[in-house]
Amino acid sequence: MSDIPLIISPQWLSEHLEDPQIVIVDCRFSLADPELGRRQYQTNHIPGAFYLDLNQDLSSPVKEHGGRHPLPNIEELAEKLTAMGVYSQETLVVAYDDSRFGFAARLWWLLRYLGHDKVALLDGGWKSWVAGNYPVTDGIPIGKPGKFVVNLRSPMVVDIETVKTRKDLPGVVLIDSREGERYRGEKEPIDPIAGHIPGAVNYPWQQVTDEQGNAKSPEAQKSRWSEVENAEEIMVYCGSGVTACVNLLSLEMAGINQGKLYAGSWSDWCSYLNKSEY
Repeated sequence: MSDIPLIISPQWLSEHLEDPQIVIVDCRFSLADPELGRRQYQTNHIPGAFYLDLNQDLSSPVKEHGGRHPLPNIEELAEKLTAMGVYSQETLVVAYDDSRFGFAARLWWLLRYLGHDKVALLDGGWKSWVAGNYPVTDGIPIGKPGKFVVNLRSPMVVDIETVKTRKDLPGVVLIDSREGERYRGEKEPIDPIAGHIPGAVNYPWQQVTDEQGNAKSPEAQKSRWSEVENAEEIMVYCGSGVTACVNLLSLEMAGINQGKLYAGSWSDWCSYLNKSEY
């Protein structure tokens, strides 16, 4: 997979907009205003880009347990990718957002989970594209038939029982990807209980990029993970299994490929807790 770039520049993408082997996906989203990303897409987006919504396309309906953004129905997502013209292991999918990879990395991880390695993120996202004066449009592309066949990589994801039984074993590291205040339980703006999973160490996902949303260098990513690079297994979570994917991207950039996603994340974990127990 080393010949497939994880990050591509706006300039590179601008030079390949007409390439039939590339499908672009706009993943802009706001947790505070779930319709904002779609409205932004309908106003302006990269020419040829399709839109995938975190709630509607990249997640399945919320239940009592399983977290705020359960993994999507795999077959339905495969059908959507097929309708966009994606061919398994042939088409390069380029995803972008305006949230420092916070939502585009979810699609990146999902495609890898579904067995599709040819996926990259746009460095700097939408803001970088606009700042470079590259073309934008409000035109909605017409999909051309593709053929996306799922080759599920089940070991890439873990559930709450796996986390419970493995998190304290030698050689296993549990990563909390949220900002320090939420990890420490000083504030919790979304979930009903504050705190973190016992034994987890904190690597905030925002550290993967600079303030402009550009990915830090592979050398910086490797340095960031120096204390866990020799772990046998790394389980990563966040609030709901979305921004944890940015840390999984960072691990991949650092050449560390033993990272796994706890998809339900803290929102799943705390759904089993009573406030009096924590």
